[in-house]
Amino acid sequence: MFLAINEIRHSKLRYTLVMGVMFLIAYLVFFLTGLAYGLAQDNRTAVDKWNADTILLAEEANDNLNMSMIPLKTFDKVKADQKAYLAQTAGVIKGDNGEKIDVSFFGIDKDQFLAPKITSGKMFDSDGEAVADLSLKEQYSLKLGETVKMAGNDKTLKIVGFTDNAKFNVAPVLYTTLGAYQEIRFETQGTSENTRINAIVTKGVVDSVPKDLEKTSIKNFINELPGYSAQVLTFGFMIGFLIVIAAIVIGIFIYVLTMQKSEIFGVMKAQGISSRYIAISVIAQTFLLATVGVVIGLVATVGTAFVLPDAVPFQVNSLFFIAISLLMIAVALIGAFFSVRTIVKIDPLKAIG
Repeated sequence: MFLAINEIRHSKLRYTLVMGVMFLIAYLVFFLTGLAYGLAQDNRTAVDKWNADTILLAEEANDNLNMSMIPLKTFDKVKADQKAYLAQTAGVIKGDNGEKIDVSFFGIDKDQFLAPKITSGKMFDSDGEAVADLSLKEQYSLKLGETVKMAGNDKTLKIVGFTDNAKFNVAPVLYTTLGAYQEIRFETQGTSENTRINAIVTKGVVDSVPKDLEKTSIKNFINELPGYSAQVLTFGFMIGFLIVIAAIVIGIFIYVLTMQKSEIFGVMKAQGISSRYIAISVIAQTFLLATVGVVIGLVATVGTAFVLPDAVPFQVNSLFFIAISLLMIAVALIGAFFSVRTIVKIDPLKAIG
């Protein structure tokens, strides 16, 4: 460690460049990880709020919530520890300023477990009221008591409450009654005979499932959300390749620096300093450079998160960031072992000339 630190002090510019490269790669990896996690969460936070075990969809819907159509009377045929119906549709609302906002409507029963926890305001009481995701307040300045109009029909909803972390397919959710959902999607009041829902969500043991319904775990349901798995895999491969690239870059830098110092290492060997001591110094040097670069990248990423606009789906996940930090440092150390092999093979007599 003594040799590693003193060498860094002696060649500040050279090793600052190495740390700079590590910092830039680490910053890019952390930023992409935050974006990937944020986008993934924006697809599923409303589903996670259910804390449910399974979801029942129409058999022919191919696990697609929007394509599933179930008669409301089927709800009574399902026997489960806890159950709740869900009607969902995408839509567009217009606030008082006329701005158009893409949202997802959830038609629910406020007395069932799908009802969200209210952070401000109150739960809806009628077909003309709704509870909105907090992002509509933070990003679009919608306020309690404000009335929003549906784009495409004359239905209006009054925002009476807000809840947090309620997004579905990257769109903020508006919770309202089943009757309001009928008006929004089918432009009709609906009756008990023709009312349709999209799914039945359950907790605990499900004893009876009608033959025209298919039971799916919440985990599989999330993975089947349009674009969710492809998005997660794409970002996963990008982050993985960047980590590998970081290891290769650091490995090349350390190897080149090692080759440039082969004569010095030869003299050290001739003086009786073991190859093991020199190799440990190189590995310690790599550890210091990688750690400092990764830590600075991590701090810069967290700092960036505070200045990003609310519209950017960036979220910090401490567990992910710590795991990636350790992985990048570990992979950089693996790359440094190529330099160790070179040090072991250095002949003191040839190196001195």
